[in-house]
Amino acid sequence: MDNSSCNSPESRDFERDLSKISPFEIKNKLIEMAEADARKSTATFLNAGRGNPNWVATEPREAFFLLGKWALEEGRRTFDDKMGIAGLPSQAGGGQRLIAFLDQHKGEPGEELLRQTFNYLVETHHSNPDTLAYEWSDGILGDEYPTPPRVLDNVQIVARDYLRLVMAAGVDPAKANAAGTYDIFATEGGTAAMCYAFNSLQENFLLQQGDRIALMTPIFTPYLEIPKLARFNFDVVNVSANKIEADGYHYWQYPKEEIDKLRDPRVKLVCLVNPSNPPSVTLSNDVLEQLMDVVKKDNPGLMIITDDVYATFVPGFRSLMYELPYNTLTVYSFSKYFGATGWRLATIAVNEKNIFDDKIAALGENQKIALDKRYESLSLNPREIKFIDRLVADSRDVALNHTAGLSTPQQIQMTLMAAYCLFPNNDYQKRMMQLINKRLENLWSTTGFTLVPDPLRAGYYSELDMMVWAKKFYGDDFAAWMNENYESLDFVIRLAAETAIVLLNGDGFDGPKWSIRVSLANLDTDAYLKIGTAIRRILDEYHDCYTSKK
Repeated sequence: MDNSSCNSPESRDFERDLSKISPFEIKNKLIEMAEADARKSTATFLNAGRGNPNWVATEPREAFFLLGKWALEEGRRTFDDKMGIAGLPSQAGGGQRLIAFLDQHKGEPGEELLRQTFNYLVETHHSNPDTLAYEWSDGILGDEYPTPPRVLDNVQIVARDYLRLVMAAGVDPAKANAAGTYDIFATEGGTAAMCYAFNSLQENFLLQQGDRIALMTPIFTPYLEIPKLARFNFDVVNVSANKIEADGYHYWQYPKEEIDKLRDPRVKLVCLVNPSNPPSVTLSNDVLEQLMDVVKKDNPGLMIITDDVYATFVPGFRSLMYELPYNTLTVYSFSKYFGATGWRLATIAVNEKNIFDDKIAALGENQKIALDKRYESLSLNPREIKFIDRLVADSRDVALNHTAGLSTPQQIQMTLMAAYCLFPNNDYQKRMMQLINKRLENLWSTTGFTLVPDPLRAGYYSELDMMVWAKKFYGDDFAAWMNENYESLDFVIRLAAETAIVLLNGDGFDGPKWSIRVSLANLDTDAYLKIGTAIRRILDEYHDCYTSKK
C-alpha cells in the first residue's frame, strides 16, 4: 500500500471549514476536483449530486405544443397582418373550434391527451366548453396576467384531482372524501412554495422570531437553512430518523420518542419531506398514526408543512394532507416526476377548512389591526381574506397582488401533466418506478453492501452510511480509526478527486455524519454500476491505510 494514498486530498482544516456550508455549495468544489481528475485520467465525470432527472414526459409536452399551434390560429382569427402580429383569441365558439382542430389533427402526437382532458373537464366537471377553450388559448399564448392570480379556474380543477390521485393513493376513500376540497396556489417550483409559506406564516403572526418549530430530519437542506435566517431565527427541534436498528441497518423511520417531541405544544410548526430527502423513504403507517395521535391528544394547534414531491415514486402513498387535512399545508412540485425542473411548476394546497385561517381569526385585536393595514388595498374587508390568498399577495409584497401568480403558459403545461395521469391505461408511474429501482439495484450491486428490501422506499435518492458498512465489513476498531483520522467530508472529496464522481455529503441534510447521498435520477442506468464500484473502492482504500499503519 502506497502510504501517500492515505493522505487526504485536502487538509483536515479545509475539510472542517468546507463542511460548514450547504452541500449544494460544497458540490461546486467537488465538481472542480472531479473534472480535473477526468481530464488527467481515463475516468468518466459522473455528477450524481443533484436531483435533476434525465428524462422528460413526452405526451404532456406534445399536447402543449399542439395546443399552442391551435392557439395561434385562434389569435389570427381576429386579425393577422401577415408580418408576425396577430390578435387575441375570441371566446365565443372556441370549444367547437378546438374540437374541429383536433379532428383535423387526429392521431398526431398530443391530440388524444388534449381531447381527453377537454372532455374530462366538460363532462365530469361541467366546465363551459368555450370558457375552457379560451382559458387554454389565452393561457398558452401568455398575453394576459394570470386571472385569478392564485390559479386559473380549470387548472385548479385538474390539480385537485391529480393531487387526490397521488396523495391519497393509500388512504381510506371515506377519509379522503371527508377531507373535502383543497384550494390551490400555483407557484414557481417547490422552492418558491417553501419561501412563500415561511414568509406568510410570519407576516400573519402565526410564527414569530424565536418560536419553536420542528424539522423531521434528514431533510432537504433549505428547510434546515431558512429557519436560521435572522428574520426568522426559530428555535429548531430536530426529529431524527437517523437511528441504527438492532440489526445494524438504517430503516429511516422515526422512533416513537422522536415523534413524541411534537407533543410539546410549544412546537408550533413541523416541516417534513415525505418521502424523505435524502433517504427517499415514505412514512410508515405506524409513524403516520403516531403523528395523528400527537395532533389529536397533545398538540392540536400544530401546523404542518409536508413537501411531497417524491410521492409518485411510492405505490399506495399516504400524505398527511389527507390524514391531517385541517393542520396541513402541502407543497408538491411537478419537477421530478415529469422531468420538468426547468418549467418551475408546483402547487401549495390548503384545505378549505384549515388551522391557518382559524389561527388568524383568533389573533389579538392589535395584530388584526396590523394585518388590516397590510391587506387593506386588496379588500374592503381584509379580515375575510383567506390564508392561501394572503400567500399570493405576500408573494408580491401585497402591492403587486394584481400581477401575481404563475405564468399562464406554465399553468397550461401543469394542467396537461396532471391530466396525463388521470386517465386509465396509463402506465407512466409503473415505468418511472421501474427505471428508478433498476438504478438503485445497480448502485448497490457493485458496493457489495446489503440493500434491505423496503416497500416504503421511493428510491429517487439513496443514502449510504459509510460508518455502517465500515463496521459490517471491517469491524468497530477500523470504524473508530477512520472516524478519528479523517473528516467525514473526506469520503466525497476522495470520490471526486480520485474517481471523477460527485456525490453529496449526507450530514449536510442532518443525516448521519459519514453518510453520502446519491441521486438516482440524473445519470444513465449503467453509470450507477461505476458509482457503486467507486464507493466500495474508497472504503477499501481507507481499510488498506488502516492495515498498513497497524
